[in-house]
Amino acid sequence: MDRKKYKFVFLNDSDSVAVCLEDIPAGAVVPVITNNGPLEVELKDSIKFGHKFAVRKIDKGHEIFKYGEIIGTATEDIEVGQHVHIHNLEGIRGRGDKLAKQ
Repeated sequence: MDRKKYKFVFLNDSDSVAVCLEDIPAGAVVPVITNNGPLEVELKDSIKFGHKFAVRKIDKGHEIFKYGEIIGTATEDIEVGQHVHIHNLEGIRGRGDKLAKQ
């Protein structure tokens, strides 16, 4: 397991994802500090700069939080350490058809 220090952003305890500030390889273990204590997240996928990884399990259909805001819904179950992007997230920002229903 790779334990090098990597740069990422995790701002809010309600967040289900963190955002990479550099490329981080699969297998890296990143410490995520929360108000409830530290989490050690082992990345299941390589995550590119600007992309997200799950810091907790996200069930299909559940909302995904980034920076304390809902950014979308999981289109499949997402495991801790998985890449979170358009392949498993349906975004709600800029979607007039979704926003009108809220």
